[in-house]
Amino acid sequence: MIVHSMLADLTPPQVTAVAIGVAILAVVATALIMKLLERGRRDAAQKELNAQRAAAEAEAQKVIAQAQAQARSEFLDMRKQFDTETESTRRELRSEEKRLAKREDMIDQKLETLHSKERLVDAGEKAVAEREKGLVAKDRQLNELIGQQKSQLLKVANLSMAEARNILLGRIEKDIEQEAAQLIQKRLAEAKENADGQAREIIITAIQRYAAEHTCESTVSAVDIPSDDMKGRVIGREGRNIRAFEKATGVDVIVDDTPGVVVVSGFDAVRREVARQSLEKLIQDGRIHPTRIEEVVAATEREVNKQVYEYGKEAMTESNVRGLHSKLIALLGRLHYRTSYGQNVLRHSVEVAYLAQVIADELGLNGQLARRCGLLHDIGKAVDHEVEGGHPQIGADLCKRYSEKGVLVNAVAGHHGDVEATSPYTPIVSAADAISASRPGARRETLERYIQRLEKLEGIATSFEGVTQAYAIQAGREVRVMVDASSVDDRLSGKVARDIARRIEDEMEYSGEVKVTLIREVRHVEYAR
Repeated sequence: MIVHSMLADLTPPQVTAVAIGVAILAVVATALIMKLLERGRRDAAQKELNAQRAAAEAEAQKVIAQAQAQARSEFLDMRKQFDTETESTRRELRSEEKRLAKREDMIDQKLETLHSKERLVDAGEKAVAEREKGLVAKDRQLNELIGQQKSQLLKVANLSMAEARNILLGRIEKDIEQEAAQLIQKRLAEAKENADGQAREIIITAIQRYAAEHTCESTVSAVDIPSDDMKGRVIGREGRNIRAFEKATGVDVIVDDTPGVVVVSGFDAVRREVARQSLEKLIQDGRIHPTRIEEVVAATEREVNKQVYEYGKEAMTESNVRGLHSKLIALLGRLHYRTSYGQNVLRHSVEVAYLAQVIADELGLNGQLARRCGLLHDIGKAVDHEVEGGHPQIGADLCKRYSEKGVLVNAVAGHHGDVEATSPYTPIVSAADAISASRPGARRETLERYIQRLEKLEGIATSFEGVTQAYAIQAGREVRVMVDASSVDDRLSGKVARDIARRIEDEMEYSGEVKVTLIREVRHVEYAR
């Protein structure tokens, strides 16, 4: 009311001025109010921003702390894993060092044994050379003495040379007839013994081929295991890995308490080699499961078959034999993994091929054909665990199947006397086979047994009265006996030699025969002054 009354008292220009002033005041007030409101909003936003910043910093600190804790945990786990792997590697290295040290010791022992054998051989050769020189001189002296004795006998007996020769020949003829009768009886007895021995050999071979257990190293192979944990991986959960391995390879795997070794056993040497190499690859790879086992075994089998073929080609090249069927070459290579009485059959076949050629050349026959017969004579042993029958007949059937000559087929079938020989090459291969198998060092024989046999031979000879020295030579196939000329004369020397031979026959067991050579030496020494 007061304002209205005051406005009523004012003039229009004054009213206008007042209105303008009021409007200006309203604008100023509005501006102040807006400024105050903007300042309030800005302060609220700043407070909210500060709160968000504080929350973000707290969250960041929390994330950093969690990351540091997780990193520390992962670092500790990785360090623990590294320490475990390092310790495992150290154990493996220590085991490998022990194994290498053991092998080095074995190699050193073998080298020392070889050096000692070489020294013994050198000493034996020198002794034999000296004895040969002495024997030549003794032979010359004996010839001179025999001439002197002949002339003295002619003077004493008043006989002519022809009469004395006739009397001497008559006596020698009687002695030879008696010795021949004894020799014939001996040969007949040996023939019967050989027949019995062959029958026993057939039975023993059958027993050996199908026996449930074999202790010979020719049917087992050992695989080194780095740790006992690996044995468990080889066996697998509930035995699934070892069953898959045996099914894929066709061999038996023996895992026992023996540390560091797993044994692979099987009759087929090639399968056993495939199994051994496959197991070594699986252990080295570390991935052992049925699918991986089948892959590794298949790859290894291809590699071994290729190597087998290479062995066959090498043997064929070494023997200078050409034109063999590829199947025969592969079967020949399988003999590299086959042994007979400790003798490698492939090396034995190559040796028989060489010996057969030498014998055939000496007889004026075809040495090339004889060498081919000798190389293939034991080819049946490559499959005798898979095919029924003896290895000569199996080998003959294989050679006939791959178009080899009838002479060769007969030589392979009859090299043990199972069939009648239709050509001279059959007895040639049989003789070469016997020579290769019976030569010194061809088949396994321990050094102790070998030395004992030689010592027994020399002991039997020196046990007779009048014997001064005895030497076993040619691997025990001959014994040379030195007698005292004053106690054993020429008449008794033959009897002493026969008695020593009979004693050896009664007390010793040996293959073939032992030659007894008795040497009686008379020396007359005079000095010219």
